[in-house]
Amino acid sequence: MTGPVPPPTFELGTDGPRAVPVGVDGSRTSLRVADYALGQARRGGAELVGGYVRAPLGLAATTPEGAEVMEQAHAVRDIADYIARRADEPRVRHRFVEARGDVAHEIAKVADQARADAVVVGASERFGHRLIGSLAIRPVRSARRPVTVIP
Repeated sequence: MTGPVPPPTFELGTDGPRAVPVGVDGSRTSLRVADYALGQARRGGAELVGGYVRAPLGLAATTPEGAEVMEQAHAVRDIADYIARRADEPRVRHRFVEARGDVAHEIAKVADQARADAVVVGASERFGHRLIGSLAIRPVRSARRPVTVIP
């Protein structure tokens, strides 16, 4: 006879999720992912944690630094507003965080800080990513918690 089975490492001892982190970059897929995560948060009484991760400084777009900063600032504000509008109607607790660095690493860090049981990410719409893999695969491969990938 064997002893009790230890709980999985991602289980935090709650009924339902405490927080639902979701990475959003403004693409059509990421907004669809945000809506899915919002539904999960609403049904589970959890907080929606939307996040935008900027590229590391050396990997930024080739536009002049000032133009890139302004473009990203507008994008981040638009994304944060989208999440706030969508979450306010069903009265879902929500917050928005920004980070700079590797997307998969930063999403995992946000999940750790929020003590999230799971993470929601989107599959890339880029053709090259479909052939060689997208950022959505990296959190799945290194997951310490369940990852839901939305196409």
